[in-house]
Amino acid sequence: MHGPALAGWLLVALCAATGAYCLLRMRSSLAQQRDTAGGEALMGFGMALMAVPAAVAGPPRWAWFGYAVVFGAAALRALWSARRSAHHLHHLVGALAMVYMSVAMAVVPGGHAGHGGPAGVPLVTGLLLVYFAAYVLHSGTRLAPATATGTAGVGGGGGQAWGDRVELALACRLSMGIGMCAMLLTM
Repeated sequence: MHGPALAGWLLVALCAATGAYCLLRMRSSLAQQRDTAGGEALMGFGMALMAVPAAVAGPPRWAWFGYAVVFGAAALRALWSARRSAHHLHHLVGALAMVYMSVAMAVVPGGHAGHGGPAGVPLVTGLLLVYFAAYVLHSGTRLAPATATGTAGVGGGGGQAWGDRVELALACRLSMGIGMCAMLLTM
C-alpha cells in the first residue's frame, strides 16, 4: 500500500483484528454467522497483508500473483455460495477487488495502478470505490439505532455470546469496507 506509513499500519491493525474476530465467529452457534465468517476472515487477513506499508516490506512480484490466485479461488467460492445467499455477491465483489489490486501491483510493481498501467484501470478503480463507498454507507445505516427510543437496529444481542452478536459482524463488515476504500484510494 502506498501512502502515509501510519495510515498503513492502522489499516493493518484494523484488518488483522477484523480477521481475528471473523475466525472466532466461525465457532458461532448461528449457521448464518459460520457461513460467512471464513470468507470474511480471509478478506481481513489478506487486506492486512496487502496494507503493510510498501516502504517497510514490499513483497516480491510473485507474491502479488499468489494473492491473485488465493483471492481468485475465494471469488469462485463466493460465486458458488451466491446461489444460496445474496450476501455472497458482496464477497464476490470483494474478492475480485483483491484480485484486481494484486494484479495491478504485480504489473506495475512499486507504482500506482492508475499511473502508467493499461487504459481503463482508473475506471475499474473508480467503480470499485463507488461500490465500497455505497456499501460502507449502507452498513453504517444498519448499525445506527432504529428509533430515537434507543432500540437497536440489528437486535440488541441480549443473552447472546459475543461471537454471535450480529451487530459486531456488521461492524466488522463496515470496517473492512472502509479499509477497502482506503486501499483503493492509494492505488
